[in-house]
Amino acid sequence: MRKIGVWIGAISLLSILCMSQSFAQQGMQWRGGGGWGIGAPYNKIYDPKTVETISGEVVSVDIITPMKGMCYGVHLMVKADKETISVHLGPGWYIENQDTKIEPKDKVEVTGSRVTLEGKPVIIAAEVRKGEEILKLRNKEGFPLWSGWRRR
Repeated sequence: MRKIGVWIGAISLLSILCMSQSFAQQGMQWRGGGGWGIGAPYNKIYDPKTVETISGEVVSVDIITPMKGMCYGVHLMVKADKETISVHLGPGWYIENQDTKIEPKDKVEVTGSRVTLEGKPVIIAAEVRKGEEILKLRNKEGFPLWSGWRRR
Protein backbone atom coordinates (compact mmCIF):
# COMPACT_ATOMS: atom_id res chain seq x y z
CA MET A 1 0.00 0.00 0.00
CA ARG A 2 2.90 2.35 0.77
CA LYS A 3 4.30 1.70 -2.72
CA ILE A 4 1.06 2.92 -4.32
CA GLY A 5 1.14 6.07 -2.18
CA VAL A 6 4.72 6.78 -3.24
CA TRP A 7 3.79 6.24 -6.90
CA ILE A 8 0.79 8.59 -6.62
CA GLY A 9 2.95 11.17 -4.85
CA ALA A 10 5.58 10.97 -7.59
CA ILE A 11 2.96 11.40 -10.30
CA SER A 12 1.46 14.39 -8.48
CA LEU A 13 4.88 16.01 -8.20
CA LEU A 14 5.58 15.39 -11.88
CA SER A 15 2.19 16.92 -12.77
CA ILE A 16 3.04 20.07 -10.87
CA LEU A 17 6.51 20.25 -12.40
CA CYS A 18 5.17 19.65 -15.89
CA MET A 19 2.50 22.33 -15.51
CA SER A 20 4.93 24.85 -14.04
CA GLN A 21 7.41 24.12 -16.84
CA SER A 22 4.65 24.62 -19.41
CA PHE A 23 3.62 27.93 -17.87
CA ALA A 24 7.22 29.11 -17.60
CA GLN A 25 7.98 28.24 -21.22
CA GLN A 26 4.86 29.95 -22.48
CA GLY A 27 5.02 33.09 -20.35
CA MET A 28 2.25 31.93 -17.99
CA GLN A 29 -0.12 30.95 -20.81
CA TRP A 30 -1.99 27.66 -20.87
CA ARG A 31 -0.16 25.24 -23.15
CA GLY A 32 -2.93 22.76 -23.85
CA GLY A 33 -2.41 19.00 -23.83
CA GLY A 34 1.28 19.03 -22.91
CA GLY A 35 2.21 17.56 -26.29
CA TRP A 36 -0.55 14.91 -26.14
CA GLY A 37 -3.09 16.87 -28.21
CA ILE A 38 -4.50 15.60 -31.50
CA GLY A 39 -2.30 17.87 -33.64
CA ALA A 40 0.91 17.17 -31.71
CA PRO A 41 3.79 15.34 -33.43
CA TYR A 42 3.50 12.37 -31.04
CA ASN A 43 -0.11 11.64 -31.98
CA LYS A 44 0.72 11.78 -35.67
CA ILE A 45 2.93 8.70 -35.19
CA TYR A 46 -0.08 6.42 -34.59
CA ASP A 47 -0.72 4.46 -37.79
CA PRO A 48 -4.00 2.51 -38.13
CA LYS A 49 -2.31 0.33 -40.79
CA THR A 50 0.11 -1.09 -38.19
CA VAL A 51 -2.46 -2.02 -35.55
CA GLU A 52 -1.98 -5.40 -33.92
CA THR A 53 -2.97 -7.22 -30.75
CA ILE A 54 -0.51 -8.77 -28.32
CA SER A 55 -1.05 -10.67 -25.09
CA GLY A 56 1.32 -10.91 -22.20
CA GLU A 57 2.22 -10.07 -18.65
CA VAL A 58 2.93 -6.56 -17.40
CA VAL A 59 6.54 -6.39 -16.24
CA SER A 60 6.44 -2.74 -15.12
CA VAL A 61 4.31 0.40 -15.15
CA ASP A 62 6.43 3.50 -15.60
CA ILE A 63 6.26 7.22 -16.09
CA ILE A 64 7.77 8.40 -19.38
CA THR A 65 8.14 11.44 -21.58
CA PRO A 66 7.75 10.00 -25.10
CA MET A 67 9.11 13.04 -26.94
CA LYS A 68 10.95 16.19 -25.91
CA GLY A 69 8.65 18.93 -24.66
CA MET A 70 5.79 16.62 -23.64
CA CYS A 71 4.30 16.23 -20.19
CA TYR A 72 4.68 12.84 -18.57
CA GLY A 73 2.79 9.80 -19.71
CA VAL A 74 2.34 6.23 -18.56
CA HIS A 75 3.71 3.17 -20.30
CA LEU A 76 3.88 -0.54 -19.65
CA MET A 77 6.59 -3.03 -20.37
CA VAL A 78 4.71 -6.13 -21.53
CA LYS A 79 6.35 -9.54 -21.86
CA ALA A 80 4.64 -11.23 -24.80
CA ASP A 81 5.50 -14.58 -26.40
CA LYS A 82 8.40 -13.38 -28.56
CA GLU A 83 9.46 -10.08 -26.98
CA THR A 84 9.16 -7.61 -24.18
CA ILE A 85 7.79 -4.39 -25.65
CA SER A 86 7.06 -0.87 -24.47
CA VAL A 87 3.35 -0.01 -24.61
CA HIS A 88 2.50 3.69 -24.44
CA LEU A 89 -0.87 4.34 -22.82
CA GLY A 90 -1.35 8.10 -22.73
CA PRO A 91 -0.93 11.23 -20.62
CA GLY A 92 -0.65 10.62 -16.90
CA TRP A 93 -3.54 12.93 -16.02
CA TYR A 94 -5.85 10.84 -18.23
CA ILE A 95 -4.62 7.39 -17.15
CA GLU A 96 -4.79 8.34 -13.45
CA ASN A 97 -8.49 9.14 -13.81
CA GLN A 98 -9.57 5.85 -15.37
CA ASP A 99 -11.29 3.05 -13.47
CA THR A 100 -9.07 0.32 -14.91
CA LYS A 101 -5.81 0.12 -13.00
CA ILE A 102 -2.95 -1.89 -14.46
CA GLU A 103 -0.13 -3.22 -12.31
CA PRO A 104 2.91 -5.46 -12.70
CA LYS A 105 2.05 -9.18 -13.09
CA ASP A 106 -1.36 -8.38 -14.63
CA LYS A 107 -2.22 -10.42 -17.71
CA VAL A 108 -3.25 -8.05 -20.49
CA GLU A 109 -4.24 -7.95 -24.13
CA VAL A 110 -3.08 -4.78 -25.89
CA THR A 111 -4.39 -3.51 -29.23
CA GLY A 112 -2.45 -0.64 -30.75
CA SER A 113 -0.19 0.69 -33.46
CA ARG A 114 3.30 -0.80 -33.64
CA VAL A 115 5.71 2.00 -34.51
CA THR A 116 9.38 2.81 -34.09
CA LEU A 117 10.24 5.58 -31.66
CA GLU A 118 13.86 6.55 -31.08
CA GLY A 119 14.92 3.43 -32.97
CA LYS A 120 12.95 1.01 -30.79
CA PRO A 121 9.65 -0.81 -31.36
CA VAL A 122 6.75 0.60 -29.38
CA ILE A 123 3.03 -0.05 -29.33
CA ILE A 124 0.89 3.05 -28.94
CA ALA A 125 -2.14 1.49 -27.28
CA ALA A 126 -5.71 1.98 -28.45
CA GLU A 127 -7.08 -0.30 -25.73
CA VAL A 128 -5.85 -2.59 -23.00
CA ARG A 129 -7.94 -5.51 -21.78
CA LYS A 130 -7.38 -6.84 -18.27
CA GLY A 131 -9.80 -9.67 -17.60
CA GLU A 132 -13.26 -8.22 -18.15
CA GLU A 133 -12.05 -4.62 -17.87
CA ILE A 134 -11.15 -2.51 -20.90
CA LEU A 135 -9.03 0.62 -20.76
CA LYS A 136 -10.03 2.56 -23.90
CA LEU A 137 -7.46 5.06 -25.12
CA ARG A 138 -8.04 5.70 -28.85
CA ASN A 139 -10.65 5.05 -31.50
CA LYS A 140 -10.01 2.92 -34.63
CA GLU A 141 -8.46 5.87 -36.49
CA GLY A 142 -6.10 6.53 -33.58
CA PHE A 143 -7.90 9.63 -32.29
CA PRO A 144 -7.00 9.93 -28.57
CA LEU A 145 -10.07 9.77 -26.33
CA TRP A 146 -8.57 12.36 -23.99
CA SER A 147 -8.95 14.86 -26.86
CA GLY A 148 -12.60 13.96 -27.44
CA TRP A 149 -14.00 17.16 -25.99
CA ARG A 150 -12.43 19.12 -28.88
CA ARG A 151 -14.67 17.36 -31.42
CA ARG A 152 -17.92 18.69 -29.92
